Amino acid sequence: MAEFKRQGKILIVDDEWESAIVRTVSRRLEQEGWQIIVVTPQARGPSGVEFERQALYFIETQHPDGVLLDVRFGEHRDDQFKGLEILQSIVEGYPKLPVLMYTQYAQGPERETAVRGTLRWDAQVDFIDKLASPEEVVLRLRRLIGRAPESIIIADRIVVDTRAKVVYVKGAGAQALVNEIQGMKFDILQELAATWFRSPGELVPFNRLERFSGGDDARASLRVRIREIKDALGKAMGQRFGADDLIINVRGQGYRLVAPKG
Repeated sequence: MAEFKRQGKILIVDDEWESAIVRTVSRRLEQEGWQIIVVTPQARGPSGVEFERQALYFIETQHPDGVLLDVRFGEHRDDQFKGLEILQSIVEGYPKLPVLMYTQYAQGPERETAVRGTLRWDAQVDFIDKLASPEEVVLRLRRLIGRAPESIIIADRIVVDTRAKVVYVKGAGAQALVNEIQGMKFDILQELAATWFRSPGELVPFNRLERFSGGDDARASLRVRIREIKDALGKAMGQRFGADDLIINVRGQGYRLVAPKG
């Protein structure tokens, strides 16, 4: 796995913090470059109240970029939806903090109760089934938080460094700068890469890319620059990108970035 620059903090609030599910998600987030903070009460058999107290303490002192919060704490009926009470405390004190709710309730009246419980809060809150893959959890957190890291790595080969504004290709233990991708071409690739990072496969409309193009015909200028970006990356990687590779034109709508094959 390629090395990522640190991009922020995720707070995990789950009474099953030692479970294989939570540990796997934590590892996947760390591989993406996130710093993980896990609420681990020291009290024996901690209650949902203790989790709430520590969660709010970490939010106040550590300033996480997002929270992964379980809906259910323990087997006692009073704690069945304790996570929603913790969520209420979070959104009342920190209304802009994104929260992804982990739920076991894939269907049925319990799931509906959990979802309805958040409708009165105008906050960045989403739900995900606890059996979802770690990749899906990471993707949903990306979308909630809504920003890309300083380095976006595509297929472990292409690195878009948004801070230094350079692109390089990894291979055989070395990395090579792609000097041809600068200025407007870098801005176009950065826009495509940031959208891909938050939501792989999402289309970027023409008007969001044409602002980086010059000339009287912005659409034609954009088309030329896209071709130049693909040619430069292909040359650095030792392959040729066709019309259906890397950056795809969706007729009449925009462009979509896809991870290169091989």
